[in-house]
Amino acid sequence: MVYIWNDPSEVPADFGPSVVTFGNFDGVHRGHQQVLSQLIRSARRNGTKAVAVTFDPHPALIHRPESAPELIMGLQDKLDALGELGLDAILVLKYSLNLASLTAEEFVGQILVDSLHASHVVIGHDARFGRGNSGDLETMKQLGEKFAFDVQVISEFGSEGYPLHDDDGENRRCSSTWVREALKEGDVATAAAVLGRPHRMRGEVVHGAARGRALGFPTANLASNASGLIPADGIYAGWLVDQAGTRWPAAISVGSNPTFDGVSRQVEAHVIDRPHEDVEDFDLYGQTVVVEFVARLRGMVAYRGPEALVDQMRLDVVQAHDLLVRR
Repeated sequence: MVYIWNDPSEVPADFGPSVVTFGNFDGVHRGHQQVLSQLIRSARRNGTKAVAVTFDPHPALIHRPESAPELIMGLQDKLDALGELGLDAILVLKYSLNLASLTAEEFVGQILVDSLHASHVVIGHDARFGRGNSGDLETMKQLGEKFAFDVQVISEFGSEGYPLHDDDGENRRCSSTWVREALKEGDVATAAAVLGRPHRMRGEVVHGAARGRALGFPTANLASNASGLIPADGIYAGWLVDQAGTRWPAAISVGSNPTFDGVSRQVEAHVIDRPHEDVEDFDLYGQTVVVEFVARLRGMVAYRGPEALVDQMRLDVVQAHDLLVRR
């Protein structure tokens, strides 16, 4: 069981000692996973608790909302991904100007030491923390001496110790920026390589224009407030995970339906092996589902009428099925 706290006041007074790290962890990519895996190993060796501290909302949304990056995943998916790694607890700090005003020493003293009783702090060599990002690795080492905790410095996954390459064949450090770049290009395969799993979106299934159903390809349309970064327009092979946890292979459309002069971007998934193909029994409306993107099949194209579109959709479904089910 992973304890999730939304405020330091929720941490039990007798909790700890603990091994702690902190960060935004957007995407919980392989770099984050390496940090957290080392944290968990350290906690197990020392007989302590493994804790990750993260922030919601992303600090950039508070300090520079006009240029804040799009989030790779929503909070629930981040907590799920963090919890799957084997942490004992996650502290979600509500990020605000008040929190940002804490000095490096106040942040470490109040959050890591007083609340979480840190005996070890795991930190990247380039980590920054405290008011104006004034705290760095050297600051943490000094605070470790003051507050009697050990500091463990680690390198993230990527150019060191793992052969992940960019388009030029160069080793590249795993990062949330790399994931965002790949998704913006529709390169969900590279995004999955950096993430260590397929990129996913989560949202409620809502009623759409029902064009897919009229064409013989009913789709589950995600609500406009679905969490997770929307990949580039196109057709993808992937999975739909329903509210019961059942995984269904799917052909996923991202775009504005240019054949029908659509305007707003939509994410809609056609479940391939749904039960009762010819009846209305497979009803996902109102469910919160997860859509996972495995491979991009093609870009979005405006076809000359519904017939040409239906022919292409049949090919898309076969290709998606072959990729997901028959491989």
